[in-house]
Amino acid sequence: APGRAGRGKMAAGGAADAQARFGHSVKGLLTEKVTSCGTDVIALTKQVLKGSRSAELLGQAARNMVMQEDAILHSEDSLRKMAIITTHLQYQ
Repeated sequence: APGRAGRGKMAAGGAADAQARFGHSVKGLLTEKVTSCGTDVIALTKQVLKGSRSAELLGQAARNMVMQEDAILHSEDSLRKMAIITTHLQYQ
């Protein structure tokens, strides 16, 4: 009878060891997943920031084009007026 009790303790100890190993492996997997998710969140954040920066740059480029267009129209108007003045001077 004492031999059986000893085996029972060993089996319980083996089960506890297995449970501890399982717990450690689960913790390890969980740590890996958390690290992986953290890395993914960082990558996503960088991409979103990059996208918002791109939108900002496109908006700035559009504003610059509008300003250039105004300058070109003003220059065209000035050239037309100078052509009229030149024509008048030629008649004198």
